[in-house]
Amino acid sequence: MSQVETFRYDNRIVRDFAFASVIWGVVGMLVGVIIALQLVIPALNLGPFLSFGRLRPLHTNAVIFAFVGNAIFMGVYHSSQRLCKARMFNDILSRIHFWGWQLIIVLAAISLPAGKTTTKEYAELEWPIDILITLVWVVFAINFFGTIWRRRERHMYVALWFYIATIVTVAVLHIFNSLEAPVTLMKSYSVYAGVQDALVQWWYGHNAVAFFLTTPYLGLMYYYLPKAANRPVFSYRLSIIHFWALIFIYIWAGPHHLLFTALPDWAQSLGMVFSLMLIAPSWGGMLNGLLTLRGAWDKVREEPVLKFLVVGITSYGMATLEGPLLSIKSVNALSHYTDWTIAHVHVGALGWNGFMTFGILYWLIPQLYRTELYSKKWANIHFWIGLTGILIYVVPLYWAGVTQSLMWKQFTDEGVLAYPNFLSTVTNIIPFYAMRAVGGTLFLGSTIFMAVNLWKTIQKGDFEAETEASAPALRDQPMPSAEYEDHAYKHRKLERLPFLFTVLSILAILIGGLVELVPLYLIKSNVPSMVSVTPYSPLELEGRDLYIREGCVQCHSQMVRPFRSETARYGDYSKAGEFVYDHPFLWGSKRTGPDLAREGVIGRSHDWHYLHMERPQSTSPGSIMPDYPWLLRNKLRTKSTWKKIKVMSDLGVPYPMIDYTPEVVLSLLDEQAEEIAAELRIKMPERAEEIQADREIIALIAYLQRLGVDATKDVPFEEEL
Repeated sequence: MSQVETFRYDNRIVRDFAFASVIWGVVGMLVGVIIALQLVIPALNLGPFLSFGRLRPLHTNAVIFAFVGNAIFMGVYHSSQRLCKARMFNDILSRIHFWGWQLIIVLAAISLPAGKTTTKEYAELEWPIDILITLVWVVFAINFFGTIWRRRERHMYVALWFYIATIVTVAVLHIFNSLEAPVTLMKSYSVYAGVQDALVQWWYGHNAVAFFLTTPYLGLMYYYLPKAANRPVFSYRLSIIHFWALIFIYIWAGPHHLLFTALPDWAQSLGMVFSLMLIAPSWGGMLNGLLTLRGAWDKVREEPVLKFLVVGITSYGMATLEGPLLSIKSVNALSHYTDWTIAHVHVGALGWNGFMTFGILYWLIPQLYRTELYSKKWANIHFWIGLTGILIYVVPLYWAGVTQSLMWKQFTDEGVLAYPNFLSTVTNIIPFYAMRAVGGTLFLGSTIFMAVNLWKTIQKGDFEAETEASAPALRDQPMPSAEYEDHAYKHRKLERLPFLFTVLSILAILIGGLVELVPLYLIKSNVPSMVSVTPYSPLELEGRDLYIREGCVQCHSQMVRPFRSETARYGDYSKAGEFVYDHPFLWGSKRTGPDLAREGVIGRSHDWHYLHMERPQSTSPGSIMPDYPWLLRNKLRTKSTWKKIKVMSDLGVPYPMIDYTPEVVLSLLDEQAEEIAAELRIKMPERAEEIQADREIIALIAYLQRLGVDATKDVPFEEEL
């Protein structure tokens, strides 16, 4: 006879992650509004720490890892205990996880505005913080899998499947993309270079969206939507297909971020094909969610929780249809590097992640505080203001994106570019940027409104720190009969075996990654070298690091695609061999400013760059680029220059280290810097006294003037098969 065990769910950890999600959500969205306004009013770039290039990665990290990350942990800790009928494995691990994650967020909030960044999208944090992320994630994994091991429910519900896939895949992605060689405490170089670095980064970047912003939220959808609607999930069989097809296919799709780049064609085509295949499982999941509400649409009209969840799931469907469509090469040729991509991303971020989080919070907080929501009317107002904010945000950006691309590609009847001045494509879309800022402000305001509603709910409620529950121990529960197994599908057997389930999940996500990444590392001809390409000089390397520090890659790409419009505007298209010494790659993903891959060969003088960085409007009237006067004032720090050269050499960059002593490196740096400074003094005699060779601006000019020089030399490829 089975013995019933009594236990208590830990609600404190759920509450803490909920509070953190709301607080960081407001902070992250506020930073988003600020950078949206900076694109309309460049004067809002207030000094180095509050410039667009440094704040933009802070915004993305705050929204993804602080707002969404805390919401994921909130939902996982709440639902997993109830699905496993067990308290979390260890309360101390729960607390370490919570405070460790908040420490990571605080370190990001300090380091990113300070310019300490790897510049790899969604993975900008430097190596010590990456190690801390790994440690905290391991704590989370132990706590989660320990809870499954102690479960009192024989079968793992579908939400747990998605949590398992999230934990193991994020670990794999983070570790491999964050392999970097430290230079100093807050400076490192990616171990990968050029094309290889680009593929690894977007293998990570796309799947960070897949396995951090999508799969855990699908698990939350499968738990909280039936709870809020008080209805079972529409189809168990569909949930099985949804899960396995999604995690297997998703991992292949990363290369669609690199279409028409120097990435080998086979990898681009593979990414496109699997991206299109993603439509099926993604829409299967969306329909499984929406059809769960069959017969309950009257309740949707009445309950704000369900309104948020329905719009969230619908946004998931829209984003996961649009993403594969954008991976079609003909569509991508129009959309990539434009604001169309920004609109697409925010349909998912604001609609899917934002509205799903809001709906769960509105359902969960009253549950934890044993009361009713303070005001359903306020929640409905939040819904409509937030939805209006999303529309005002994304619709103008879709329009702006199409406008940008068509202007870039337009030729006159005489066969010349209709808009040769890139700046004209910027000034035409500034009104759309203003509308985007309005939409973001509405969304932020509605989130603050929610925070007030939840706070008033908390004040009138009584927090239940621990919820008592009871269930028979797993060992005392009878095994299902053979008739039950036949009726409930063979997958039920796998759900009783969490270790095997996890191993199969890992295999499902590793296959695609290995097929895409291994050939690029083992077959050298996939990345042919160019004998004309040589390593950066010490001064140019320092300038490149300043370019990274200031976040210039946020607005400028370095990748000329093989289109007539791009070669006419920028010069010869980019080849894989150009980037073999680039640690990390800097191809970019957005053109708010022009492409810079050929900047060094278009004939701009040193004094143009000097004045442009001091005040962009002085050389480019109407520019929305921030001023960088501190580059003219700051002395270039060369204490770690030799160590940077040494680390690059260790990574395979062919510096002559026998001759490159620290003294020689600094001598070469000083010599090149003095040449640039001397030319500036000749061109600007009225400012000769202020022009010093040891300033940061000199190093940045050296780097900019180097871009494209090697690749455009009349030297053939060095074919190595």
